[in-house]
Amino acid sequence: MKIAYFSAEPWEKEYVAKRLPKNDVLFYDGHVNANPEVSEPDAEALSVFVDSKIGEPQLARFPKLKWVATRSTGFDHIDLAACAKRGIGVANVPSYGENTVAEFAFALILALSRRIIEAHDLISRTGTFTQEHLRGFDLAGKTLGVVGCGHIGVNAIRIGNGFGMKVLGFDVRQDAALAQKLGFSYAGLDELLASSDIITLHVPYNAHTRHLLNRDNMKKIKRGATLINTSRGGIVETEALIGALKDGTISCAGLDVLEEEGEMSETEELALLTAKHPNESALKAVLADRYLIDHPCVIVTPHIAFDTDEAVKRIVDTTLENLKAFIAGTPVNLVKLND
Repeated sequence: MKIAYFSAEPWEKEYVAKRLPKNDVLFYDGHVNANPEVSEPDAEALSVFVDSKIGEPQLARFPKLKWVATRSTGFDHIDLAACAKRGIGVANVPSYGENTVAEFAFALILALSRRIIEAHDLISRTGTFTQEHLRGFDLAGKTLGVVGCGHIGVNAIRIGNGFGMKVLGFDVRQDAALAQKLGFSYAGLDELLASSDIITLHVPYNAHTRHLLNRDNMKKIKRGATLINTSRGGIVETEALIGALKDGTISCAGLDVLEEEGEMSETEELALLTAKHPNESALKAVLADRYLIDHPCVIVTPHIAFDTDEAVKRIVDTTLENLKAFIAGTPVNLVKLND
């Protein structure tokens, strides 16, 4: 079987090829959209990362395609309706970084609560070891609000318990036995927002969670709270977040994702900002992202919460299982259109 594999790291090519010896695996550097000239008429399977946007135009380049294996848990970069229309199955990696992403969320929390980046920058810029304006706050005794109590959220709850925090959880599916075992309480979203000193988001991105935090319910957030988003940028309405930072509702934020993530170069960004008749929505996105990146109380990282040696290997191993299962005619980890 011919498999088109995009965005593979150098080590990954040898690793994957060795484990799919009876198949013709074609590796491409970069994502599908960065290789517009690539068209594989005989490819039956496609393996991509979240940087590849898969819709009808991309699917048309692979006319015999029957399977898309995304090397991610999230699948909002794939047009499931377009795949279903062509009878193409989609598989994801349902679990790989439960501890990995939760640990990164707390890395952001600790960096903000103890002003670590500011302290390092101060020493780098001035060479002085002053403690002025660097006072932080304890996590012990604070209330942690975990939005989404799935695999990653549960690990965030465990870590919060380890710091001696009171933990509230919000999820559409409640598990009383789990809450009792881990010692946290479920709460409605509004109650969680109003009661939490730190809010960390661990929900998938879909039609139900888009702008889960928005201009209406952000007004209910406990004044001075910290917001952490290692999920998807679209979970948070960017303009509402900026407003909450400006009026002090949110004192600081750690964002591994932005609503308008992209690969716009500085030249393209400058052209957009100076164009006579710019695209209004794109211009707003650039300005909003720039505001968040430059804000002294916001840490922005480039979607790396998942990115550890161990987690990436788990992702690739599960993807190989998904491809092998498809080849054997027993597909696993199928993503449904209404998921």
